[in-house]
Parts: sequence; C-alpha cells; structure tokens
Amino acid sequence: MTLAAIARLAHGVPPAKVALQGGRIIPVVGEEIAKGTILIENERITALGEHVEVPYDAMVVDVSGKVLFPGMIDPHSSRGLDIANENLPVTPYLDAYDALDPSKLYFEDALRDGITSIHVIVSNNCVIGGLGRVVHPIGLTPDEMTLQPTTGLKIGVSPKQGSDRLVQMATLRETFRELKDYLDKLAEQKYEESLKKKEEEIDVGPDEAIKRGKELVRPEDYDDAHRNLVKLTRGELGAFIYCDRASDVARTIGVAKENGFFTRSVLVLGPDCFKAIDEIKAAGRPIVLFSDLIYRERDPVSGKIAETFVPKVFADAGVAFSLQPNPDASLAERYLNYQASRCVRNGIARKTALESITINPAKAVGVGDRVGSLEVGKIANIVVFNGDPLDFDTWVDLVYIKGIKAYDRTTDVRLKQLLGEEPKEVAEKPEEKKEQPKEKAEEKKSGEEDSAKEAPNKGDKPSDGSEPKKP
Repeated sequence: MTLAAIARLAHGVPPAKVALQGGRIIPVVGEEIAKGTILIENERITALGEHVEVPYDAMVVDVSGKVLFPGMIDPHSSRGLDIANENLPVTPYLDAYDALDPSKLYFEDALRDGITSIHVIVSNNCVIGGLGRVVHPIGLTPDEMTLQPTTGLKIGVSPKQGSDRLVQMATLRETFRELKDYLDKLAEQKYEESLKKKEEEIDVGPDEAIKRGKELVRPEDYDDAHRNLVKLTRGELGAFIYCDRASDVARTIGVAKENGFFTRSVLVLGPDCFKAIDEIKAAGRPIVLFSDLIYRERDPVSGKIAETFVPKVFADAGVAFSLQPNPDASLAERYLNYQASRCVRNGIARKTALESITINPAKAVGVGDRVGSLEVGKIANIVVFNGDPLDFDTWVDLVYIKGIKAYDRTTDVRLKQLLGEEPKEVAEKPEEKKEQPKEKAEEKKSGEEDSAKEAPNKGDKPSDGSEPKKP
C-alpha cells in the first residue's frame, strides 16, 4: 500500500482506487477468469482481467483463493418498508421513499447475504400501490441508499386480502375509466381558460374543446392522485403486475395492453403461473418468480402429490427469469445464491442460474446498464466469496458497494455472537457476572459453618452446668 493510500485511510476517506487482486472472477457476462484483478476507480470498474496494470496509488486487496462475483439483486421486496401495504386499494400517489427505514435489520442481513441492490416496493396486497425504488442496503438516509429513484407502480390483478376477482378487476377498470374522465375535464377546463384570457366565447363542442385543450395541459397541472397514472398510461413509468394464478396471466397482459403500459411492465408471478408458459413466453416481458420454487399439486383421481420445479419450466421454454429470496423459509432459501444452486441441482444450466440472481433482475428493475455483472464502466458492486457461489459451504467474506468496503465478515460482531465467537471484551463480561454469585455462595457457606460452631448441639449442657431447656 502506498503512502497516499495509507494517508487516505488514516483520515477515514475511502480510497479513490482499489485493486482486488488474485481472485477467481465470475463476471456473469463473459467468460470466467481463473485468477485475475478488478480495478476500481471512483466507484466504477475500470479494468478486469488476468493482466491488469495497477496504478501506484491504488489500494491493493489480496483476494487470492477467493471468488469475485457481481453483487446480487433482490428484484421485489417490501421488507425495507415500515409497512408492506396501505389499507386503501388504490394509492398510486405513494412512494416507497417515504416509508423506507434505513435502520431495518433487513438491510444488514442483505449485506451479510451478498445482496447489494434491492428493489423496494409495496407488497402484493393492493389494486394499485405506490412507486418502487432500487436501493443499496447501506446508508443513513433514503437518499444515500438510492440507486434508482423510480421504477414503477405496483399493480395487482389477483385479489387483495378480503376481496375477490370480480371486485379486483372492477376496481382496476374503474380507476382507468376515472383517469380518462379526469383528463378530459382537465383538457376542457384548460381550453376554456385560454378563451377567457382572450375574452372569447366557446364556439366548439365538448369533444373539440377536449381535443384542443390537451395541447394546453402541462405536467404541473396534474394533481397528485393522477400524476403517476398519467405517466403510466403514457409509457413514462413502469409497472410491476402481480398475478397469483395461471388464470390471471391473460387478464394481466390484457390490462397492460389496454392501458398503454405493456411495453414497460414486469410480471410478478405466483406459484402456479407456469401453467400459462405459452402466454408468458409470447408476451416477452421480464418475469419475477415466486420465492417458493416448488409447486405441489394433488392429483384429484389418484390423490398423489406431484411436484414441479417452477424455474425448470421457464428455462426449458427459453424464458429468462429472476429469483427472489425466501426469508420466511426454514432452510437456506433466504440466500439468493442458494436459490440459484437449487436451479442447477434440478437441471438448469449454471449460466442461467447465475443470471437469475444478477443481470436478469437488474434489467427487470431498470438498472441493468449499471449493475448486475462485472464489466468495465459498471458500478463496482462486488461480493467476495470464500468459494464458489453455488457451493453450500460458501459464505460472504467481503462486500464492496460503489468500490467501498461495506461489509467484512471478520468484523461482523452480530454474526460472531450468533456463532459463539464473541470478541474478547464481550466474552469476559458474562464470566465476571458468574464469579459474583460464586463469591457470595462461599461467604454464605463460611458464615453457616461459623454459626454451627457457636451454636450448642442438641442435648449438650449449657456452660453453667444446668440442664438444657425443653422446647
């Protein structure tokens, strides 16, 4: 390490240049490098390969024997919010920014698990929810955490809790009908206002007034309740559409096409949506699979339970997909790389599995040009594993976000406590507490022995020679 690099660290300033040297590089896009170097300058990857010239003022980190992998991406999560959903069914004016809680332990766990980008958006229990955003799991404020401030609106075609499909679809259609009425009234109003300024009378019918008025409406004229819906229907905003069942897929595609946001939609699929694989493939939109990758169904005739590994259906059909972690599972499904390893175990190509937790979700949430792979020019979000990312015995050693070390397993106090490897100063305190009762017990014991010596035994005569008193 150079004197310049040492000086920067002494003042708490992250080094402008970092070289991760000697590790195996899995870029996801492109061929693997058995032993190479990644050079980071000002948050971006500027070079990677077997032979990289390291600048004299770069901080060199020896990662020999380690594996360098793109930071994994959670494509759909409400766990970073203080509340998953509002009670109101239609809330397009809400923004995940206002409910984002940087102090959530979820973000700490995400770093520990190698997740460097999270698409935070309201849960599936809605008709039209608020805006989502992509964040890094580190930062003191939502602004510091944000990678992509706006991704799209959450839309639910499958019924929300306490509702049914009739009400869900009726509410959805009514919302877009009301939007059209609002835009027509606003356009007519703007045309009338323009005539008043000229002191002219209205000389056309309502339809013509609406047509002329649309040209006069400015973006700031829309109210908060409709602004995001206007952007959505004009293709200026994406949509993450949740459908729980295969029967909802056709309705999902229909709603998106009818209202002008199909080309910017992402399908968030439920457990049995693989049954509509032909419609999904024809749609050609990015998809996010349900966190439980196995679908179980009982045969109505034989009563036997049949299992389907859902990602295999999509892989066989040539449909790219993104995986979600399952934090509520009792096994290791909370780790994205474990989800990917299950894909390989069930016959899916290794490259396809790795893409499902990196570049595919990055593209789905609109940040594929910045993260999701190790390429020159991309943000240096890098995970350093102690082994192959799809090996069950592998863990995360280091995490770099924007080229800055955000996680180090050797200094993870909470993890050490869970593993029974507390730091020395923490481990000494319980021992001190245990010694105190021991000392008190010894004092109590010695006191009882002294009392026993002083007290006369039963049947002994008092020192004055008289008979002992009967009780």
